[in-house]
Amino acid sequence: MTKALIVIDVQLDFCPGGALAVPGGDQVVAPINAMMPDYDAVLMTQDWHPADHSSFASQHRDAAAYDSIEMSYGPQVLWPDHCVIDSAGAQFHPDLDLRGDLILRKGYRRHIDSYSAFFENDQSTPTGLHGYLQDRGIRDLTLVGLATDFCVAFSALDAARLGYDVTVDLTACRAIDLDGSLTTAVAHMQSAGVRLVGAFG
Repeated sequence: MTKALIVIDVQLDFCPGGALAVPGGDQVVAPINAMMPDYDAVLMTQDWHPADHSSFASQHRDAAAYDSIEMSYGPQVLWPDHCVIDSAGAQFHPDLDLRGDLILRKGYRRHIDSYSAFFENDQSTPTGLHGYLQDRGIRDLTLVGLATDFCVAFSALDAARLGYDVTVDLTACRAIDLDGSLTTAVAHMQSAGVRLVGAFG
């Protein structure tokens, strides 16, 4: 079976010093690079937001970063401005090996956020990744990157729902852990049949 490594959002804004820094975010780079030769395909996602994206707290009066509001598609955490199109923070970590077969940009629609590599946050608008994997006959996925409890978990859950054999390697992930979001994400992934391997970094 063809195996793919999906590298989620290893970008400067999610690393120490970035606008939405994940604790230890840069620590995933070396293990991810070491894993790449073990896979038939390496696919990368890149958060890619317009400057006025609706998930940014700066776009909402009387709201602060990490507040949660209701959007037309459901609850949405409001984030600091991050990964703005063509900004320095949107670039991949400079030490990340960019040998990937595909770079998928997500979150570029202003009115809807996109945690998952497969669907926007409405759970119905596709990114195109599913079709790409189907065309290549890829059914076995390992997910790594940032952040465990948001973009990695949402991607893993969607992949499982679509029928893929899904593994999340926790040694190459780091979490935001916003108000217990890591515990919740792990429980949801386990319930969905996602295989969790390795230890939290």
